[in-house]
Amino acid sequence: MQKTVLNDIHHRSGARLIDFGGWEMPLHYGSQIEEHHAVRRDAGMFDVSHMCAVDVEGADAAPFLRRLLANNIDKLQVAGKALYSAMLNEAGGVIDDLLVYYLDDGSYRLVINAATADKDLAWMNVHRQQWQMALSITPRREGAGALAMIAVQGPQARQKLWHAQPACRPACEPLKPFFAVQWGDQFIARTGYTGEDGYEVTLPAQQAGQLWEALAAAGARPCGLGARDTLRLEAGMNLYGQDMDESVSPLDAGLAWTVDLSAPRDFVGKAALLAKPQRYRFLGLVLRDRGVLRAHQQVVGKHGSGEITSGSFSPTMQQAIALARLPLATAIGDTVEVAIRDKLLGAAVVKPCFVRNGSILV
Repeated sequence: MQKTVLNDIHHRSGARLIDFGGWEMPLHYGSQIEEHHAVRRDAGMFDVSHMCAVDVEGADAAPFLRRLLANNIDKLQVAGKALYSAMLNEAGGVIDDLLVYYLDDGSYRLVINAATADKDLAWMNVHRQQWQMALSITPRREGAGALAMIAVQGPQARQKLWHAQPACRPACEPLKPFFAVQWGDQFIARTGYTGEDGYEVTLPAQQAGQLWEALAAAGARPCGLGARDTLRLEAGMNLYGQDMDESVSPLDAGLAWTVDLSAPRDFVGKAALLAKPQRYRFLGLVLRDRGVLRAHQQVVGKHGSGEITSGSFSPTMQQAIALARLPLATAIGDTVEVAIRDKLLGAAVVKPCFVRNGSILV
């Protein structure tokens, strides 16, 4: 397994480590539930250095991304602005979901998923060659330019970062959500994957341990993948490989808002999306009976059947919740049944954002 630069610290901290997409990553540091609550109520920090930062630079960087991504990078007009997008195959399936940051007209930074990084880079390089575009594609994982990433999330996360390194505050305090700033060697973004406020800090790998220890001293609780999954599920955020993959259209995965079909530009997968309209709604479920919701369970309602893509127990709501692809006619407020073992248990259909900024929304 590959290891992040913080791996030794995780071992010393008593983390339970697992294989996640070929990376040895912490599942929890003793209590997944307590880590979840720390992020909702105070501040937690995650090692997300397995994610891959990719710098796309050159005269054709903008035309390349304009053609490669389903969302339109022409929306990026201010330095540091971030855009969430899917990268599609020719059939309209999702190769990966990613963030792209605009640095200037010839420079962008992408953040791609760990498990898909190799295929993403191969896909990008194939199209760079096919389209004969002048740009460089540089993954920042190895060598002297290797980067690490630490996410600090929760209502007190920003204050914890400012306490850990006070000099960064003037640069990052004014940031609006979904913006980033270059502060010395660090790239600080007001983004995250938990439904809470906070920062994702990308920095030289050799500096990551020092920042991690400083954040811990400031009171940010180390958190693992277990809490990260229940937090993102409560926030209604997709997980690649569960809620979408290369066989799933972004229109069926609740990602239509990340696809720009109205602009005249062409992009990989556009023709397929136009030829195959949306077939499912991507909605949330709250189980009304006692039980556990899991991926691949069948959902039955008056408009037909669907399938859960992600499910778990919500520590914040104290109920079982899920994300599901359901028939197009399904509406928020409907009642459906979930097949769990040999029973059909009742569930309510809700808007797929259960908890945001510490508040229960359903």
